[in-house]
Amino acid sequence: MIQERPPAVAGTFYPGQAAALERLVSDLLAEAPTPPQGGNAPKALIAPHAGFMYSGSVAAAAFARLAPARDRIRRVVLLGPAHYVPFRGLAVSGAAAFRTPLGSIPVDPAAVRTALALPGVRTLDPAHEREHSLETQLPFLQLALEEVSLVPLVVGQADDGEVAAVLEALWGGPETLVVVSSDLSHFLDQGSARERDARTARAIEGRSPEAVGREDACGFLPLRGLLRIAGERAARIETLSLATSGDTGGPVERVVGYGAFSLEETA
Repeated sequence: MIQERPPAVAGTFYPGQAAALERLVSDLLAEAPTPPQGGNAPKALIAPHAGFMYSGSVAAAAFARLAPARDRIRRVVLLGPAHYVPFRGLAVSGAAAFRTPLGSIPVDPAAVRTALALPGVRTLDPAHEREHSLETQLPFLQLALEEVSLVPLVVGQADDGEVAAVLEALWGGPETLVVVSSDLSHFLDQGSARERDARTARAIEGRSPEAVGREDACGFLPLRGLLRIAGERAARIETLSLATSGDTGGPVERVVGYGAFSLEETA
């Protein structure tokens, strides 16, 4: 077993020094909309995974919702799409912990064993080595929550049922949070991106996995699995924030879309 999966994008997607990273993420969380008084903490979040200068404020809108459950959530099931290594199914890591400049998050070995018992799930460390879709969520989790363990899953070519089966097995109770990492549309002009992303947001709120495709979200595969579970459980999904890289200084002729969403169980 690998002792730790070291950070791969510290210093590029987010600050590489602990003090600077803590200050940035703390500021983003403080500037995010305050969770409703008396509201329930989400069971699942959907958040973007670009560089923090582009998507950090959108991601913070999601993670700020965890404040009511800061001391209750003890395990995070984290899924993101594969950007670098093509493979079939879902990949867990053989590492005992994932490290960022803010410290290490231990991997939950029992939950990993549960995932590995399901069809399509295997240990594949090369899928995790460079992958930023999971890593960019970790600093937010480290500052939004207290001590938690991690179930890190990179999603390759998998169908909705495989992802949903993993989520069902690991869903747990109020101690478990599910996070799906995904950006939205890619490389459209600003107006077209906003139109497409608004349509995708409606599909997510409507718990319609078949309406979210490859051109709508890079993490469409883990998203579809989550939406399938949401439909089965009659969960409510709320759009918290939508933006593009053009809103934070990028060229408006070719943007990436970002969205933050929360899922609450209604029963």
